[in-house]
Amino acid sequence: LVSLSSSSVSLTTSGGGCRRCSESGCDLRKPDWASLTLGVFVCQACSLLHRSIPHISRVKSVQDTWDAMETMQPSKVRAEVPAFFYYRPTHTDCKLLREQWIRARYERNEFEFIEKQEPYSAGYREGFLWKRGRDNGQFLSRKFILSEREGALKYFNKQDAREPKAVMKIETLNATFQPAKIGNPCGLQITYLKDNSTRNIFVYHSDAKEMVDWFNAIRAARFHYLQVAFPGASDEEVRTHTEGFKKRWFTMDDRRLMYFKDPLDAYARGEVFIGSKENSYTVLPGLPPTTQGYHWNHGITIVTPDRKFLFACETEAEQRDWIAAFQRVINRPMRPQEYAGNFRESLTRL
Repeated sequence: LVSLSSSSVSLTTSGGGCRRCSESGCDLRKPDWASLTLGVFVCQACSLLHRSIPHISRVKSVQDTWDAMETMQPSKVRAEVPAFFYYRPTHTDCKLLREQWIRARYERNEFEFIEKQEPYSAGYREGFLWKRGRDNGQFLSRKFILSEREGALKYFNKQDAREPKAVMKIETLNATFQPAKIGNPCGLQITYLKDNSTRNIFVYHSDAKEMVDWFNAIRAARFHYLQVAFPGASDEEVRTHTEGFKKRWFTMDDRRLMYFKDPLDAYARGEVFIGSKENSYTVLPGLPPTTQGYHWNHGITIVTPDRKFLFACETEAEQRDWIAAFQRVINRPMRPQEYAGNFRESLTRL
């Protein structure tokens, strides 16, 4: 039985844009502000981000006066993101992602001009990032090269090194922003498979745009790889493979659910493969009545062909989020490549 306590858990979900509210990262429930110059409604959190670009956006509360609303002009900026790989932030995402979305859309006009998307869509990227050392925990500058042609992301311990310290294959690569965990607003967690075990590395850059460009470049490379690996899949189906649902102590990366003793551990202590319903995988709300010490109100049971895995969340909202994330994976049919990589290591019990 594993407790997913909210005191030590932070969930980031993936999702699409808002309908009542004009920004992708806005809280759907509270679009109480408006940009008069851009002609869009935004929530309070996004209104603060819009205020950081006053030369682009002039923000007013919709409760101030409706006379001001008469001067609004419908936004002429396309709402479509540049490509399927481009991450659409939600209101639960970190401030960095939401702010850079707004700047990309209105300040840099990346959604209108294809040539401005090259920094993250060209298939090749090279630069320096601060990487956390596995042993001493210090962040040191390391050279990174992402190449779609070579199918890998590499980093080098020395600037003039000929051989990389690590080669991360794009087919297992994923990334998510974890500023609280890493202790930097631009902190990025990169995961990949090494010897059939999931490895984490933690990086950041002082320039927020640079970090978001790396994030989208990694997503673009993986998206293009999956397009080739699954030629019959739609763009929407391919995109679901690039999204990860993250918790502080647990990470579900595609079909791999991993447990970490510490949020900054490089390797998972345990791992379980989440298959599809065709292979007898199911997720159930609640815990079996016979569970020892049964006093959890928001339990989750994952049934696999081999055994049952029991979890407990502190709140009903966390329970719903995890069940929805598990269900999306289980409802998705498995591909031949996923059968080949099916490994089922037991989660370490608390």
